[in-house]
Formats: sequence, C-alpha cells, structure tokens
Amino acid sequence: MKSASGGVLRRHKMILLPGLLLLLWGEPGRCLEENGGVTFDGDIRHFAAATNTVYVATEEMLYQLNHDLSLVQSLTLRGVLTGGQQKYFTRVAETEERNATLRVNILLPLVKDQSLISCGVIDCGYCEMLDLKNISNVRHNESIPVGSPCTSSASVSFLVDVEQQKTETFILTATQQCKHKKSSCPVLDGAVYLHNTNHNQEGGIFSLIDKFTTSTIKQSEGNAEFVDGFQIDLNIYIFSNLPSSEKNNKVRLIWLVGKNNKRDTLGSLRGATLSLSDGGGEGSKLLASARIPGGPPVLWSGVFSVDGGPSNTQLLLFDISPDLSGDADADPDFCSVCSPGRTTQTPKSLKPKAVLFRQSYMTSVLAVRQKAWMVFFIGTGDGQLIKLAVDKNYQTTCPRVLYRANDDRQVFPKMLLDQVDLKHVYLPLQNQIKRVPVSNCSSHTSVQDCWSAQDPYCVWCGSRRSCTFEDECQDSDWISIPEDFQPKMVSYKVAKDGSGQITLDIQTHLTAGQKARSNFACQFSISSSELCSPQNPRPQFPKCSCILSKSVLPTEGLPVTVKVRLGTTELREQLKLSNCSDFKGPPTSVLCRQCFEAGCSWSRKVCSWEKGGVEDDNVCQTMESGLNFFKPEISSITPSVVSFYGRNHAVLSGFNLSDVTRVRIQADMDCTPQESPVWNNVGVNLTFHIPSTDNKGTVKVCVLLPDGSCHSNAKITYRSSPSCTAIVPSCSWISGRRKVTLMGSHLEFGEGVVHSHDLQEVRAARNINYQNLTYDTPAADEKVSSSTVFLRVANETLPCPTIIKYYPDPEFTTFTSTRTGDDVRVTIQKKADKLEMSMAELSVWGVEEGKQYPCIMKAKESSNETDFFICEIQRTPNVKFQHLKIQYGDQTVTLNVQSYLHLYLLLALLLIPGIVAVVIFYRSQKKKLTAKMNKRMEDLELDIRNDIRQGFVDLQTEKADLMESVGAIPFLDYKHFASRIFFPESESLMALCIKDIGQDGVKVQLDECCQSLSRLLRDQLFLTSMVHALEEQKSFTIKDKCVLASLLTVALHNNLSYLTEVMKTLLRTLTQQNSNTQPKLLLRRTESTVEKLLTNWMSICLYGFLRESVGQHLFLMVSALTQQTAKGPVDCVTEKALYTLSEDWLLWQAQDFISLKLKVLFAVGSDGEVSEPLEVTALSCDSVEQVKEKILSAFKAKFGFPYNTGLRDVCIEYENNGSFAALEEVDASSEVIGEVTMLNTLKHYQVPDGATIKVVSKKGHPPLSEQGSLKDDENFSGKYFHLIDPEVDEDHRKNPERKKLKLKEVHLTKLLSTKVAVHSFVENLFRSIWGMPQSKAPQTVKYFFDFLHTQADIMKITDPDVLHIWKTNSLPLRFWVNILKNPQFVFDMEKTPQLDSCLTVIAQAFMDSFSLSETQLGKYAPTNKLLYAKDIPKFKQEVKAYYKQIKDQPPITESEFKEFLQEVSKKHENEFNESAALRELYKFIQRYFTEIKDKLDQSGAPTELTERLHHVKNSFDGLKSCSWN
Repeated sequence: MKSASGGVLRRHKMILLPGLLLLLWGEPGRCLEENGGVTFDGDIRHFAAATNTVYVATEEMLYQLNHDLSLVQSLTLRGVLTGGQQKYFTRVAETEERNATLRVNILLPLVKDQSLISCGVIDCGYCEMLDLKNISNVRHNESIPVGSPCTSSASVSFLVDVEQQKTETFILTATQQCKHKKSSCPVLDGAVYLHNTNHNQEGGIFSLIDKFTTSTIKQSEGNAEFVDGFQIDLNIYIFSNLPSSEKNNKVRLIWLVGKNNKRDTLGSLRGATLSLSDGGGEGSKLLASARIPGGPPVLWSGVFSVDGGPSNTQLLLFDISPDLSGDADADPDFCSVCSPGRTTQTPKSLKPKAVLFRQSYMTSVLAVRQKAWMVFFIGTGDGQLIKLAVDKNYQTTCPRVLYRANDDRQVFPKMLLDQVDLKHVYLPLQNQIKRVPVSNCSSHTSVQDCWSAQDPYCVWCGSRRSCTFEDECQDSDWISIPEDFQPKMVSYKVAKDGSGQITLDIQTHLTAGQKARSNFACQFSISSSELCSPQNPRPQFPKCSCILSKSVLPTEGLPVTVKVRLGTTELREQLKLSNCSDFKGPPTSVLCRQCFEAGCSWSRKVCSWEKGGVEDDNVCQTMESGLNFFKPEISSITPSVVSFYGRNHAVLSGFNLSDVTRVRIQADMDCTPQESPVWNNVGVNLTFHIPSTDNKGTVKVCVLLPDGSCHSNAKITYRSSPSCTAIVPSCSWISGRRKVTLMGSHLEFGEGVVHSHDLQEVRAARNINYQNLTYDTPAADEKVSSSTVFLRVANETLPCPTIIKYYPDPEFTTFTSTRTGDDVRVTIQKKADKLEMSMAELSVWGVEEGKQYPCIMKAKESSNETDFFICEIQRTPNVKFQHLKIQYGDQTVTLNVQSYLHLYLLLALLLIPGIVAVVIFYRSQKKKLTAKMNKRMEDLELDIRNDIRQGFVDLQTEKADLMESVGAIPFLDYKHFASRIFFPESESLMALCIKDIGQDGVKVQLDECCQSLSRLLRDQLFLTSMVHALEEQKSFTIKDKCVLASLLTVALHNNLSYLTEVMKTLLRTLTQQNSNTQPKLLLRRTESTVEKLLTNWMSICLYGFLRESVGQHLFLMVSALTQQTAKGPVDCVTEKALYTLSEDWLLWQAQDFISLKLKVLFAVGSDGEVSEPLEVTALSCDSVEQVKEKILSAFKAKFGFPYNTGLRDVCIEYENNGSFAALEEVDASSEVIGEVTMLNTLKHYQVPDGATIKVVSKKGHPPLSEQGSLKDDENFSGKYFHLIDPEVDEDHRKNPERKKLKLKEVHLTKLLSTKVAVHSFVENLFRSIWGMPQSKAPQTVKYFFDFLHTQADIMKITDPDVLHIWKTNSLPLRFWVNILKNPQFVFDMEKTPQLDSCLTVIAQAFMDSFSLSETQLGKYAPTNKLLYAKDIPKFKQEVKAYYKQIKDQPPITESEFKEFLQEVSKKHENEFNESAALRELYKFIQRYFTEIKDKLDQSGAPTELTERLHHVKNSFDGLKSCSWN
C-alpha cells in the first residue's frame, strides 16, 4: 500500500511567538548542537522532509538542511513588496530596507517534480515554487491565496494524487475560516480546496479551476479546526474538530476518493464521527494524529484531550477503513454541493479499538511499523519524547523516554522520521529541532537487558555479543522479542499425567534469525543425577521438554539448571521444581505466588498439576495476604510536585502507617514501579526519598505492607529541572552570610545551594519560589576571588551559568551625629568598594552607657572614594554616642566617634595665608575703608555660605514625610467631570448641558423637533457629511470645532457604540489626509472635530479607570505638592514660592524665616467663649491673609468640614500681655518703600513661637479699617509687595536685612528638594497610569491601539515610530496630560498659579517619558528638563514595555467592547441635558444649512435624507413644538 508523498501537517494554532532571526548564514542564525539538534534564532513555523533533505521555515528564514541537520543553504523570507493588483515580492540583503515578510503557512516537497511548494501570507496570499535541491532557485512565484489567509489558524495542507487519464497531483488545503485584516484581499470562503501544482494543469499553477468551474467543500455551520490529513492509495482522510458550543466538540473524519477530477473528488465526500465513548465524548478534542503504516485494515492513532483541555490526554487507536456504502455528499456538517433542503445522513460513529497510553499534556504522535510491532513516538507539552511499543493484540510495553528537555518547551503537533536511515526522529521544539535516535540499543549490555527493553528495534547479536539494530548484525545469529508481549524471556510449566509421569516444558518467548533458530538446543541438569529420561523429545524452537526420570519430587524441592542455546547465544535459567499438591492452605496471595514460581497451575483457588489453569500471576495481586494489618491511608505528601531528579526527605502523612515498609511510585502505564524505603515512621507520618525518573508527568503513589500488598492512592507530579540564570547581588564579602537571590525557573525544587570553593557545605534556602531562591553565602578564604554556584536537587548538583565574586569585608571608618528635631541623624562613612552594599544589609545601634538605641536606615550616598550611610535614632535625648554597633551578615563592627583634631589643624593651616593677606591688605589701605569693605565682604560671604549650606541640608534631610492618606477624596461626580472636559472654556455651555441636582436619573421626553434632529444625527452618512461640511468653512473656527464635538458627545452619550463608529469613520478620513504628508503629526493638536471627539471619548471610557486606579495617586501628588509649597515662603503678590518645581516661579529673593507653632482659638457664641486650642503651623514671613488660609485649612483637615465663616469674613487677633490685638493685612505700622506698601507678616507683629491666635467673625468684631480683601484692588501688584522688594532707590531701603545679596542660582537646590519630597508620589502616579491591573490594559486602550495598528496596515506604514507617536498623541497627550495639568477637572478643588506651574513641569516629564528622541542636556538646559533627566530613561523603558504588553494582549472583540460601551451609557443615562445640546447643535445647522445640504448632495445621499434635514429645519424655524431657552 502506497502513500502520497509529502503529506505534512499544517496546524498553525501551535505557532509560537516569533524570535528575531539573523538573515545570513555563518552568523548565529542557527547553531548545530553536538547531540544532533539545531537551534534557530526564530521560532519554527513549519518543517518538512523529503528523501535526504529537511526544510525548515521560521519567522524570517527558510532553511535547507541535510538529513543529519547540517546546513545546505538558507533563504530569507523578508524583502520588498511592490505592485498594484498583482503583488511582487523581491528578497533583499540584510542591509537594505524591507517592508514585507512572507509568513509561511504551507511547506510541501513535491518530489516527482523536484519542487518545494511554499505558500503563506505577506500582504495577502503569496506562493512560491522552489527548486527542491536548491531553494534559492525560485522557479515561480505569484500573489494568490492558497491555504489560510491568516498567519495563524487551525488548517492543514498536503499533496494528493487524483487518478485521471494520467495521475495528477494537487495541493489539498483544509482551512479554518478566519477574519483577515485586509478586506481588499481575495478570500476563499470554502473549507477544502484542490490547487494545481504545475502549469500544464487546467487553469495553470495554483489554480482551483477544473472543467471551467471551481469546486470546494463548505461547512454547513460552525468553524472547523483542521488537525491532520493524508492519502492512502486513492482514499483521502481529513480530520477536524467541529466546536458546537463553548464546551462541546465533535471530532470529524472526512473520506474522499481521488478519481476523475477535482469536482468528483470533492463530491465523493463521506464522513464519520470519532467517539471516545458510547456517550459520544462530545467534550473531547483531537490534538494530534498519526497514520499507522500497513494494513488493511487502515489503523490510525490520535492524541485526544478527554475534556477539551490540555492536561487530560489519551492516545487512542481507531480502525478508519473507509465506509463507502452510504450516499456521497450527504454529510450534515460538510457539503460539496450545498443546495437548500439537501438530504443528509447521520455519519457513522467510530469507537476506539484500544486506549494505548494515558499521559498528561501529550501534543503530538508519530507511528511506524517495526516487524509485527507498532511503535509510537509521543511528544508532550513539557518537552518529552516518549516511545511506546504495541503488539498485534494492542498490548503495550513499558513506555521509554527518548528525550527530555530541561525546560517546558512544547513539542509541535507533528514529528517526522529520518527517511535516510529510518533510525532517527525529527523532534521540533519551539526554536529547535532535535534528531533523536529511535532506540538506544547499545546501552543494554546483556542478552537479558536487551530482551527486557521490549524494543522491536533491538536484537541481541550473538556474533558481536552486543545489543544492536538488526541490520548491524552481520549474520542471522540474533534473537529478539516475540511478535506479542510476554512478561518473561523463558517460562516453564510442570504437569503430571494420569500415570504419574512429570513433564517439564520450557517455552522461549523470542524471535530469532535463521542461524540462531537452526542451532537450538536445551540442556537440563541437576547436581545428583540425570533429570530427563532417555525418551526425551527433541527440542523444537521455541519449545523444549524434559520428561523427568522420577515420578516423585523431594519435599524440599528440586533445583534444576536449564541451558538454552540459540546459535552462539546461551540462556541460563535456575528453576526449583516442587510437588504442586504440597502447596496447601487458604487461597492467599503468598500461596498463589509460590504456586506460580514452582511452575504449577492455579485453578479454582487451588494449586495443582492440572493443565489449562490461570496463566497470568497478576491474579495473585487481587487476593488477600492472609496476614492481619490495618489498612493504611495516605492523606498528603510534602512536597507533591518535584523535578524529575526527585526529592530527598519527603514526608508522607496519613493513618495506620505503622506497618508500612516501602513507598511505591508508578506511572499509569509504567511496567517497572520504583520503591523507596521509609524511616522515621511514627504511624501518622513517615519520611522517604522520592526517586528520580525519566518521565515528566503525574505518577501514582501507594504504600507497601510486609505482605507485598500496596494500599491507598496519592499522586506526585514530576516537572522540569530547576535552572538558574542570574544571581543578585553577584558578589559577597569574604566573611560570608550575605543574603543573595538566585533567579531562574522551577527554583522551588532546589533543596539548597553549594559553592565550588566549599562543596561539602549545602546552604539552605531562606526564601524560595518558582523564580527566586534566597540564601546566605558561605565564608571564603582570602585566596578565593570567585566561586561557581551549584543548585542541589535531590542527589544531583546542577551548575548555574553564573559565578559569585568575593571581595574583602566592608571597611567602616568614622561616623558623625547631628540633631534634627527630636531625632538624631547619624552619618556613617565607609570606604568605597565593589560590594554595592544596600541599606537593608546594615543594622546599626547607637551605644551610650551600655544602652543600645536602634538607628533606622534612611539613605545611602556616594562621593569620591567614600560611601555614606545615613540613619536616624528617633526620640532620643542623646546627641553624642560613645560608639556605634554595626552588623552585617554575621559580622559585628564597633565604630568610635570621629576626632576633629586633624580638621582644626587643617583649618589653622588654611587660615595662615588669609591672615598674612589681611595684614598686607591693612597696610595698603586706609583703616576705615578697609574695615568697612572687609565687613561687607564677610557678611556677603556668610550669607552665600549660609544659603548654600541650608540648601545642602535641605537636600540631604528632605524626606517624603508628606501625607500618605488623605481620607475621603473629593471626587467630582461623572457629569461635572465630563462637562469640564467637554467645555473647558465655556461655563455657560457647561451649565447648560448638565442637569440640575434632583433631575438626575429622570428621563425627559424630547419634544418633536429635538427628536427629529436626534434621529437625523443617528444617520452616519448625514453626521459625517455635516462634520466635513462645517470643517470646510473658513469661518468655522477651531473653537467651533471643539464645541461641535462636545455637543455631539452630549447628544449621543446614550448611544456610545454609535458615537464610537462615527469617531472611527472620521479618524480614518483624517489618517488618509495625513498619510501623504506627515503621518507623525496625526492627532498631535486639536485642530479638527474628530480630535476633540477623541479627547471626549477617551475621557468617557477611561473615567472608571481614572477613578479606581489613578485618582488616589493624583490627589496624593497634588496634596503633597501643596504641603511642600506651604513648608516655605510664598509671595502673596507674585505667587512665587521657595519650594517649587518651576524656576520661573522660584522665590529666590526670600529672606530668612522660621517655623512657628500657633495655638488657635475659635470664638464660640457672643459672650467671648472660645474653643479648645488648635495647633497650626505657620511661617514668620507669612502675611495675615496666608495665616488665615492656613488656619482654615488646618480646621478642615482636623474636623473634616470647613469652618462656618469664609476667609473674607474672618479676622484674627494675637494675644499679647493678656489682651488681643487685631492683625491686619495693612495698617499704619506697615513698612513703605517709595510708594509701595509691604503686607504685614507675623514677623512684623513680632508674633513668637507658641503664640495664641483667636479667630473671630468680622460681623461680630468689625476690623479697624473697613477694607475688603486687598486682592480686590485692580492695582494690587503695583501698590503692595510682600517678600520681593520693589525696584526703588537704595536710600529708601532702611531694613538692613533686605540689603543682603541674593543669588537665584544658589536657590536652585530648592527645586531639587521639592522634587525629592514629592518624587515617590509622582512615580506612583505615573505607574498607576501605565500600570497593568491583572496584566491587562483598560479595554478602551487596547481597542483603540488595535484600531491604530489596523490603520497603519491599511496605509502600509511599517515604521514602528509612527505607531508609537500615534499612540502617544491619542492617549497620554490627548487625555492624561489634560488630567495631570487640571486636577480641578477631577476633584472639587481650586488650582493656584503656583500649583499650576509645578504640574506643568510634571506633565512635561510625563510626556518626555513617551518621547522617542534622545535629548542631550547641558548646563544651560532648562531646569524643568534637568530635574527629571535621570528618571526619564527609566520611565521610557517602562512605557515601551507598557506598549508592548498592550500589543501582546489578546484582541478585544467588537461584541465585548460594544457591551462595555453599553454599560457606560446605561450607567450615566439621563445625566446630561440632551435637549439643550440638540438646540445648540441646530444653531450650527441653521448657520451652515446650505453648505450641509450641498455636501449631502456631493456624498450621493438619498433624497430621503435631504427631506429629513428640511423637516428638522421647518420644525425648529416654526417654533411650534420646540421652545427656545
């Protein structure tokens, strides 16, 4: 029976993510390995084999390899696609620009034409015919759909022969229907097609035409997933899964007969359903398939998922011989002529003949015939290749693992046999192909081992005295396993006939070569005399007999030696013959086994001489032992998941375990279970070793009793080996015990770590999980500079591809301590080294008079050759400590206080030149002038030094001690948030389009004219035409476009699905306008209606994500900025502040100030009663207005509600000497410079720290002056000043403090102090925006980004930078920056100019994180750029990862997103005044009525649409049904 050449599976669902592949050979594009494997840079899509060649298609390359996987040549799959209707693909060199990649879906060697067919997808379908011996020779290529139009689908293709006048070969493609992204591509809507393979066939190469028609097989319903197909003789077999619902699935087989022509072949359709059980097994699914050579009958094996999932898999064997008795083309699921009302027949149901193998995660199977045996090679999802031999009775042998990957690479659904030697299997694993021998015969060193392997490939070669392949044994002197499964190589039976004569029969279970069979002999011997009588029959292979010379056997038994010779091979068996009738007693398992071991018969629960009893000793296992033991039970095994190396010291828990002697571990179909002894058995738990195994997967565990019976049933799962990839930190100090972390996979299976310099010491893990193992390093000698790390797993020591370096222990030199408030700040100095010690690795205590005070680590800094560790001892009266106790690893260091004597000496040496200079100066100048100038210089220098030192102190002591929790966050409700986004510049429209409180949720019926307009707007042709018409008018400004977009958003808010479709249509038009000019500018500004529409749409769809994930972080950041600003002076007139992020708003002229704690009393009632004091922090330089603001803010923060009197209606009084004096913004005592008055401050009124302030109402206590707020004055900034002096003559400045020189650059450190204080809040905010809750981006973002990808594909934009910019312009720039700069859109709060300046800097840093350009910053660069210069690169990497994660996320279907939009619409329905928005929209229609009407005519709109527009105009103009506000 012959098979059509080249039948190869093409199942695209198993294609894994592509790797990057270098395009030239000799570079690391593939790497030939020593163990017969090859690794590629890119993942494998398809591979095929023909005669002595293997062809491999990866993501970007096509390889031609010899059968031993050595390279012949390679061909790039990347190039340039040109042309219009007919595309042309041209390969180019690596260095040249490319725009296309051929994704190979079909790879078929056509041996008779010496051609290789390669088809796939570039832009649309594309096919090539290559030279089979030289793939770089392209014989033919064209743009044509053959097979799946998608790069990934469940489809198959193979070559079939159709018997015509001469046999013709066609490509059969069975394709799963998929939605192709290119609507312009020709799509084949059928399921099965036949394509030509040469130009001489009718219609030409790759054509479907046959007799001027195109024939196909279609599906009646559903979408079949095709798994495999092949041809035997003229019969064609196609296998598929046909999902009928989410959980139900039918496995279908289609039979075709290749006769006459394409139409007759496809019309010969008949089918069957493959059922796992009588119930139909509709939850099962076919995963992989293999035809079994030989027959009839036609045998076939399939890997099935029992429940549709990947884990519970079985290998089943079916007889799939075609049943051609039924009507052709009457299948209910598939049809060739699909006429309405056609007659169908229920397909035949095929049941499996045998369940051959059960194993988790099987993914592929290959079947071959070897003599009378079937041999199956099974691939698994965790990277194993398992061999299973099955005899003619479907009895299986022990499964053997031929290959086991250390990791969990999945085996592809199809494997191939090396056609040259038939002794190797090609095993594809993601980006590798292994060439694995089908057998390892030479590993069996004795004839017994060779036979016990039960391997049909292996024979014992007598002349070579070794186990080999049969063709390697030069003569026919060999023996092998028999044609059916047998448990023993030599078995024997004893029998006694009626006369008392005893016969010993020896049966050899072997096949043998001619030379071995012709020299077959048996020899029986005992120690005392002759055993066999002279009338003994001649031996006849495979049996020989011995008639015993005596009819009585001794009571103790008779030892017998049997020698069997086959050719030059001798087999020896030691037997012990006993009287069968002597085995008496209750029928226990022990008695049963003794009976079988003596060669007797077990029949009717009695041991006897009879023939014909039970042949199999397995019957003994079902019998009671006859011994009294409590039945043990297993409740748990710890651990129950281990690597294939096993695990030492596992603990088994349960009940009645006292009598357990061993633990048995056995796979489902394993013939050789492993047994492990137990110890520490206390009855409820015991300890044992889990042995290593060749096989990954789940095994059964039971416990053995002394009688050999095994009880209970638990499971252990064997997984891949642990592997380590990196170690952090990668160095240790010599004394050891540094905490380091190994990183890798499956590290939870590690039992400890060993270092090469101390192999005897196993370091236990401190913390362990799948990816990380943390442990303490061992100590090392000073001679050791590095050490290799090994992972201890059970009895194996696995090397890690990393070393750990050893450096001398850290050297701490001195420390200093200074008081900061109630705490003491300690700075520890350490010599710089390569250890990169972190703060967490240090524990520090201050020691004074024997007491230890813990020092909490705060920061680490480095300067020159010194590292500084800064810690704080909290709330301690001591400033100076005798010494510090420092602990790292297991080392403790005592550090004494620093001596300043050398500093004094150094200072004295530095001062001597200064003193000499001063003396010379005094001698050269007049005394009076000299003294004055010297004093001036000293003051100047002192001021600058103080400013610089204070800036340094602020920078080093600044900490994020700002509020972490803010209680209830004042979120605006949705409608107020949305209206502020929609109409940021029009409060009137904002108020008009939202309903008043109390009207929410009440559906208002639109009047007739508004209903007419609403219905008209829901016609997409009208709406898009109207928008285009308005935008074409020069008088229609950008502001009008924004208002139009927002009014449409309000009017269509209850139908967001429709609004989304309109927006996408307008965006497509906009992208096409920009594509020919500068595509990178798309969506950069808001210059069109759709761009504002996109802003509104993003705001609506992301409101939930903003509120749930980002809102708290945004409010915390804003609050932190506000608090940080309040820590320092803020100029009341200019709004500039000392603590800010913006250089333009930096108050660098600020004078000295101190912080004051005020006790504030609030007047209660009219009798002078006051409240309990409230502590408020203010600054000595604060104006009276600022003090009021801080008091009222503190009140609200303390009590959660505002004070009952507003800021303008309160005044404050200061208690001085028992009486209260009013504090005014300006009074008679105010300082005046020129004509400008200084606002009074607390310092002006000499208010001390701890002073009492009383808050009273202006109504009850009228102020001394009748002024309102000074800020109401139009010339406020010209009449008054606060902290910045007016520009007047020097003579007017009387206050000497104001004469101090102030330099702006000295105060730039304040920007950095502010940045440090709020940085954690900024980071948290940024990461909440580009974070991925549950590893998923918001649906809106994923949906819109996929839309942008589609647009780029349509416009043939391949530059990834363009897509990055589009995404950035549409999401961060269009939405998030708007939110970052305007928190008042989200919260009920006011935004001050100072806060606005800081938010602008943060928003700029946010956008810089999305930029693709690299900015070179120098000393003259803007400070707002320099502030975040070090953070931006890190943020950029996070942004790129964010965009990549979104791209890799599974796409969101239209139905899923439509459901989301409907939920949003429903959630906020009736919150907007739709009627008001429609009236405002009509004003635009009325103004541009003629232009809109003309545009409709140009667009080819139906007359009915124009009439509806006129009807709307008449309704509004008549004002009969619609009243205007």
